[in-house]
Amino acid sequence: MVSVAEGFSINWIKMKDAESGKVIWEHNQEWDLNSEVEAHVPKSILQCRAVSREINFSSKEKIENFRLLQKVVLHGETIEEWHFDFGFVIPGSTNTWEQVIDAAAPDEMIPAEYLSGNVLIETYFFDGEELIHRTRVKLFYV
Repeated sequence: MVSVAEGFSINWIKMKDAESGKVIWEHNQEWDLNSEVEAHVPKSILQCRAVSREINFSSKEKIENFRLLQKVVLHGETIEEWHFDFGFVIPGSTNTWEQVIDAAAPDEMIPAEYLSGNVLIETYFFDGEELIHRTRVKLFYV
């Protein structure tokens, strides 16, 4: 029998302006566990009132309580953290999951020049309390 972690894969991820639906960034390759990807994202993403993230994933095994934890890390310190719950995942399925993240107020935004190359988005995928996958995206604002 394959473990949940061995049978789990992230197929692609997209970041979009939640209001317009315009794709801002996408990674269309399967992610290796613990790998780090660089994202070169337009500075304009920081003006979005909300950002939508779509994650396409596959699981060979049943996942009872699929959830994720996302951390925004700046200079090694977590400055934001979000929790999202998906729930049950059918074995042998491929799914697309969308989360909407509301932006801070414009006067609370950190300038792109300070963030660029210094922000790491760590996303942890769990079945209940069991870690099954992790992605890391280093952000560069262009």
